[in-house]
Amino acid sequence: MAKPQTRAGDYSVKYDQDSDFLIWIEAFLMDRKAQRVATGTIKFYKNQLKRLVEYCDSQAITQITQFDGNALRGFILWLDERGNNPGGQHAAYRTVRTFLRWWADETLPEGWRDPTRRVKPPRVGTQPLDPVSLQDVKALIDACSKDTWFGDRDRAIFYTLIDTGIRANELLSTDLQDYNPITGEMLIRQGKGRKPRTVYLEHKARQAVRVYLRSREGNHPALWLKQFGGRLQYSGLRQMVRRRSMDAGIPEPPIHAFRRAFALTMLRNGVDVFTIQRLMGHADLSVLRRYLAQTGEDLKAAHHKASPAEML
Repeated sequence: MAKPQTRAGDYSVKYDQDSDFLIWIEAFLMDRKAQRVATGTIKFYKNQLKRLVEYCDSQAITQITQFDGNALRGFILWLDERGNNPGGQHAAYRTVRTFLRWWADETLPEGWRDPTRRVKPPRVGTQPLDPVSLQDVKALIDACSKDTWFGDRDRAIFYTLIDTGIRANELLSTDLQDYNPITGEMLIRQGKGRKPRTVYLEHKARQAVRVYLRSREGNHPALWLKQFGGRLQYSGLRQMVRRRSMDAGIPEPPIHAFRRAFALTMLRNGVDVFTIQRLMGHADLSVLRRYLAQTGEDLKAAHHKASPAEML
């Protein structure tokens, strides 16, 4: 089997016109790196394609051209039998689709038909995503011990999560130079899809971050530090939320639940969905809809406020 050959200084890669799964998966991941796709996205692709290879091995499928509509349906059923929920199946389908269309663009195969153009993705439910309640956020903030560096840091993190709606990795990758303590503007340099945006902290959140910055020592460029210096990592953030939840006597909320609470609170306070979309860094409104699933009380209050009959 011919190996990939590259030209120095050129990311383009030329291959023999074969369709070996393993060779082309390796080439696909190399191309994603060359395109400077986010590390987390590359890891996601790698994990999903690893499962695809496992399924294909079980079916003696070694060539991409053997992977037809029936094979794709079988892969989805195989994932279902192994306990993957519809969301996980949909994620695997999206990866396969991206990979196959990239391969087709590279090789221009004659007579090959893309199975993802005939087989629809698994249907995903539209049940609302639960936010953390503001009462629980207040309990977490109150549980942060005062006059200690840890307490100052944790309190500032909770305020930042609920007041900006940023993702955990966006929070952790923020540097000191990205935050303006006077205006409360925080630059997210690389959001999802490597798209930068600015988020904002209001008075209480700015005050909490200011107290933390006063107690912060050292000149490390990261905004959020761990105990012995260095950038706070995701595992440390999870441990912090778990510890503070135990102190507050509440169930531990997923970190992403703060993002959901931000979106729904902004909506309830009259912010339009397009502004919320930009603040949260969503490419479109399709994902945001699940964050903004309103309760019956929300709908009742909206009707009470704008009832046409009451205006007669």
